[in-house]
Amino acid sequence: MTGGAKDAGPGWYPDPSGAPGMVRWWDGSGWSDVLLPAGPGVAVRSTPSRPPAPAPVDAGASAAPGRRSRAGVWIAAGSVLVLVLAVLGSVLLLRPDTAAPGAALAAQPPAPSPPQAAAPAFPPGTVRIVDAEAGISYPYLGEGWREFDLGVQLETTTTAGQYFTTQEDTPDGGIFISQCTSGPVAEGYGWAGPATLATTTRVLADSVRANYYPRPNEREVLRDEARTVDGHAAHLVEFALTWDVAGYEASGERAALLLIDVGRPAPALLYVSIPNTHAELYGVIDRVLGSVDVL
Repeated sequence: MTGGAKDAGPGWYPDPSGAPGMVRWWDGSGWSDVLLPAGPGVAVRSTPSRPPAPAPVDAGASAAPGRRSRAGVWIAAGSVLVLVLAVLGSVLLLRPDTAAPGAALAAQPPAPSPPQAAAPAFPPGTVRIVDAEAGISYPYLGEGWREFDLGVQLETTTTAGQYFTTQEDTPDGGIFISQCTSGPVAEGYGWAGPATLATTTRVLADSVRANYYPRPNEREVLRDEARTVDGHAAHLVEFALTWDVAGYEASGERAALLLIDVGRPAPALLYVSIPNTHAELYGVIDRVLGSVDVL
């Protein structure tokens, strides 16, 4: 860093490249690759001595290959197809095992439904991911997030969305990512109509814990509540996991599973996960949850 910029503390700052309405994370010594729309859940700092602009990024650089591949559907507000997204880095651990869903969370009693806060707003014209198979859409989170191309997850029959890699090589040979993905729920998770929204969401939460995270781990349930999404009944389970396993850069993660009755044979699952190596992005969870539309 040079000049007075050395005094700029970590935080979100207006994008130094000048992108209107966008902010970028400054960690006190360098810029993150993640560029987000300014808005609720993102506290933007302002200082007379802003950190220096990042070095130009080679748009032609190829992304590191994932262990699975799949083409997804991206649609902007005017039916614009988004084909290329810049790679960053955070957290799906692709595990070779397919452990069955646990019962710990499913056994918990239903939580009361607290009043829901107003949905955080994204700027007008924000590109949206349209998951026609699941029947929902939600915002694209900006530069650094790329189209999900790692195959179909166990909990859904198809998987669409976005992610960025946070660790290229985990101890079992997979990758660790931060993700915001969706799909119709697969059979075997207890779905039998709207009355089973809560129990199915809990079983799904047990499943992702068993399949995608280092073990052993500990879980703290942050929210377990009924919600309404775009006029449709839904249920949310959000939890924080912690672990102490050698070889992993992250020692924990915050994850949210939102299950929505979209009026189809299978409900839509939205899964958002962010490891604690990128805790500055935790505010994105509520922003996305408050911006889901049913098709």
